[in-house]
Amino acid sequence: MSHLHTSATALLSFNQVTVALGKRQFGPFTLSIQPGEQVAILGPSGAGKSTLLKLLARELTPASGQAQFEQRSLHDWSLAELSRRRAILPQSHEVAFGLPVDLVIGLGRVARTYDPQLSSIVQQAAEQACALHLLDRRFDTLSGGEKARVQMARVFAQLWDVEQGLLLVDEPLAALDPGLQFSLMEAIYTFASKRGHAILAILHDINQALQGFERLIFIKHGAMVGDYQTLHVTLPLLEALYEVRLASAVTEAGEVIVAPSLKQKISA
Repeated sequence: MSHLHTSATALLSFNQVTVALGKRQFGPFTLSIQPGEQVAILGPSGAGKSTLLKLLARELTPASGQAQFEQRSLHDWSLAELSRRRAILPQSHEVAFGLPVDLVIGLGRVARTYDPQLSSIVQQAAEQACALHLLDRRFDTLSGGEKARVQMARVFAQLWDVEQGLLLVDEPLAALDPGLQFSLMEAIYTFASKRGHAILAILHDINQALQGFERLIFIKHGAMVGDYQTLHVTLPLLEALYEVRLASAVTEAGEVIVAPSLKQKISA
């Protein structure tokens, strides 16, 4: 059964939000995110996951429906105001110039005209992201994993001194090795939980979603097709979402591991 959150205390809420990109319409999206929630967005490639994230980030303007952040129309927030309350960890870790790492991390604080704690927060954010040893480097000399740590530190700096903010994560770990993925996700969970920040993440890794998130939103063919507590997500639901046979196993620790089966793809 679909699980829909509604509450007057919602951090972010969408009601029948749609957007048109070219000839294609996405939505309607109806969802509500509470402070401190850990929510993953799942769906096949091209389903509309990044489009939904751009709507949530206000990078796209809805064609219809209501979008609110902290009970106020998302459209009424200035970008500077919004950047003090929500941060985005992008899919790409590139920046346009060969900036020093400490400056890249400090970019998370640009919305603040008076920021006496800037240097201290940059140091602490770098430490939280295990990027302290990179502060004297230039960003364009870093490896992919090092760039991911620095971008994470930038986001940490942005939301360092606020509570109950929103962290939007667009599949930033897909190209990294499993050990680094694990340590970076742990850093995100720790950072967010201490401050009551909500995490909303696009993920391609089903197991990461099942093990690290309490709620899963399913996107398919440009529409939202499910909103579930993770505990209620079954193998048939995941197979229908991805149109592929899946096999599952339970580890000694009781974790469920899901992988594509060698059986033939399910016919649409």
